[in-house]
Amino acid sequence: MSSTTIDDRAVAELEQKFDPDMRFRLTWPPASTVLKVLLIALSCFHYYTAGFGLLRETTHRGVHLAFVLGLIFIVFAFRHSAGADMQRPARRAWAPGGVPWIDWLLALAVALSVLYIPYVFNDLAFRVGNPSALDVAMGSILLVLLLEATRRSMGWPLPLIAIAFMVYALAGPIFPGLLKHAGATWGQLVNHQYLTSQGIYGIAVGVVATYVFHFVLFGVLATRIGLGQLFLDIASTIAGRYAGGPAKVSVFGSAMFGMLSGSSVANAVTVGSLTIPAMIRVGYRREFAGAVEAAASTGGQITPPVLGAAAFLMIEFLAVPYQTIIAAAVVPAFMHFFGVFMQVHFEAKRYGLRGLTDEEMPRLRESLRLRWPTLIPLVLLIGILVSGRTPYLAAFTGITSSAIVGLTTGAGRAAARNWGLLVALHAVLLVITFGGIESEALRVGIFAAAAVATPFALRAFDIQGRIGLGTLVEAFETGAKYALAVGAAAATVGIVIGVVTLTGVGFKLSTIITGAAQGVAVNVVDLLPGGWLDPKTLTLFAALLMTGLVCILLGCGIPTTANYIIMVTVAAPTLVLLGVEPLVAHFFVFYYGVLADITPPVALAAYAAAGMAGSDPFKTGNMAFRLGLAKALVPFVFVFSPSLLLVAKGFTFYDFVITFVGCVLGITMLASALSKYLLSELKRWEQLLLMAGALLLVAPGVVSGLIGIAVAAPVLLRQWARRGRSAQPIQA
Repeated sequence: MSSTTIDDRAVAELEQKFDPDMRFRLTWPPASTVLKVLLIALSCFHYYTAGFGLLRETTHRGVHLAFVLGLIFIVFAFRHSAGADMQRPARRAWAPGGVPWIDWLLALAVALSVLYIPYVFNDLAFRVGNPSALDVAMGSILLVLLLEATRRSMGWPLPLIAIAFMVYALAGPIFPGLLKHAGATWGQLVNHQYLTSQGIYGIAVGVVATYVFHFVLFGVLATRIGLGQLFLDIASTIAGRYAGGPAKVSVFGSAMFGMLSGSSVANAVTVGSLTIPAMIRVGYRREFAGAVEAAASTGGQITPPVLGAAAFLMIEFLAVPYQTIIAAAVVPAFMHFFGVFMQVHFEAKRYGLRGLTDEEMPRLRESLRLRWPTLIPLVLLIGILVSGRTPYLAAFTGITSSAIVGLTTGAGRAAARNWGLLVALHAVLLVITFGGIESEALRVGIFAAAAVATPFALRAFDIQGRIGLGTLVEAFETGAKYALAVGAAAATVGIVIGVVTLTGVGFKLSTIITGAAQGVAVNVVDLLPGGWLDPKTLTLFAALLMTGLVCILLGCGIPTTANYIIMVTVAAPTLVLLGVEPLVAHFFVFYYGVLADITPPVALAAYAAAGMAGSDPFKTGNMAFRLGLAKALVPFVFVFSPSLLLVAKGFTFYDFVITFVGCVLGITMLASALSKYLLSELKRWEQLLLMAGALLLVAPGVVSGLIGIAVAAPVLLRQWARRGRSAQPIQA
């Protein structure tokens, strides 16, 4: 695990192979040239507006969506296949550069239909509720092409869900019971989805266009300049030399890398490209090696400060400060990684697996000496986020700082000049960002002057940076590509939200779920000893089980962001009706949506890791789900004890300590039971007692915790007595 540079090309190929969002079409000039220009233009648009001011809401969302949907028809082929595996076909007149003329026309049509709304914005007040024939025609084009763009970029599941919701809106009278409604005409549906901010142009697209795109771009740039490698070197130094070291490095590395990338698959292939071979080399089974990386990588979506896209969506849905969201996410994220770490530890002890040798360990001092400047962008980004300024301004600063660090630090001989230019450009950045200059023209002028002068300064001082201008441009292109699928998903989820607001089906589903949960509670309460659980608690517990199951099933086909938005719209109101605080309800559905990435049969992160480990994908998925079980328990804990989220209403330090200690002990016991090892090999009855004790400890409360300890005590005492004469490690 010695410090080596991550092969960006290899990572990109792995992502294209295993992540359906990354299966790009193979193109060549002139199509590749046009595509490159458009992708860079999209990144530059978001970069500029983040630093120098957003456009009017409808215009900003329209420009973003026109670029995203138009580019999807060029980037993704009609048939969903991995570009990395494609051979360049023969030249054909109907497909210049590998892109058929029909796709160019579809790209133009979808872009025009999107930009039509900003064009007629001043007249929208008179058109909403009374659309013209042209309005309906343009809206119909957008709806059809949006569904096709989403299908191309991520497959059928999400478009089919959107189509089902549209059918429900149109055919309301034929549905039974509570689901029945008056129904809408096609014109009314198009009016609501296209001309209002309740549909396609709604909050989901707004969040992606305003926040998410920028953080995707930041993650790409931060990885390019070597911050991800520094994280891996730090993780190796912290955990590498202990039993099963490479697997523990995987957990620590994925936790830190999660601060840069909210994608489970990207995290798995980037960190796993180094950790999985090392795990196999020291003796871990291939399935377990892939599962460790997959389970740890899903934590990237729940790790502050980025949290995938969910943090920014929560800001909009809940109208709370960003600091509130990241503070609430800290302890649950710790519990996830702690649970994976403990299973890794017990597995290593059970099989007697070694740590890394001195030759395999990275030289941390050397790595820090070479790469410490790569921490500057992350420190600036987090500092601005917690200071209360806008997330997109933080992203602008982080992106710019990454570019400065990449261009000015590296292998150049003139070290003093390197640092001088690094400091000077950061000073210009801080003046532009925080200098209090009200004139946008002046700020743009200062920025442009610095940007133009930088290449000349690099040449004059003979500075060879970590990256060149070409790599910087490539990062802008790649960042835009990575953001296409999530942009299409956000717009398609807008269709679902539009139907919910048009028909009121969200309230109806809440009523149905609540009624079903109450029915379950009534039947179960009679089976329990008197006074154990009241019907209200049982009703909430049943509703949580139903909601969690739906989140996992829905997440098997659609990305986490889309899953979260749909469940917040449909299921979270149910939990709020049952007395759950909105912040807690949002975190609950989000965590269970993330769990789908390691839940077979569609466990994308596990399948990506299995590809690198050379293991059976389904077995790897099952193992990854086992390793991630702590993530499945913790959401129930913070629903019944919101103090675990730190900023939830009613927080008390006493409740937090009791719940935190109970979770740590319970997760440790559960990890031991699942790994069949504590201080020595566990017998079946010991596993069962530890599982029962773990569940009681995790359940919030002093009484349940004490009972849990009492249940597990015989196992703990027996293991302690055997510690001196424990059996030899088993052969893997």
